[in-house]
Amino acid sequence: MEDLNKEQVSQLKMAFDAFDHEKRGCISTDMVGTILVMLGHELNDETLRQIIAEVDVDASGELEFGEFCTLAGRFLVEEDTEAMAQELREAFRLYDKEGNGYITTEVFRDILHELDDQIPPEELDLMIEEIDTDGSGTLDFDEFMAVMKGE
Repeated sequence: MEDLNKEQVSQLKMAFDAFDHEKRGCISTDMVGTILVMLGHELNDETLRQIIAEVDVDASGELEFGEFCTLAGRFLVEEDTEAMAQELREAFRLYDKEGNGYITTEVFRDILHELDDQIPPEELDLMIEEIDTDGSGTLDFDEFMAVMKGE
């Protein structure tokens, strides 16, 4: 649950409460698939069974809210990762004005400077040298993604 923000926990709590009809603080594992579909994630039966088994360690057939968050949180975090990748893709397109699939290291230097104007020029040079291993003076989208994600 520590990977989730307040809005995500609130969204999961609403979904959980809607299926906790008796207000016992737990829901049947039979309901998990339905809830995930409501949240936009449809899984096949086998995958769903495996995921539930990982979270419902005592095999009680019921999930408490914390267990449910652990399970559903996996999907929300994946969604955030996909959203971040999409945002980076759009940012890359903005700077790839010619649409040729790469940006120059000079353009990338400007991006880094815009993100943090406290980075000394020497450090920018080192970062670009590390990224542009072939010395081409350009970065393609994959290289851009790796840097922006801190890989």
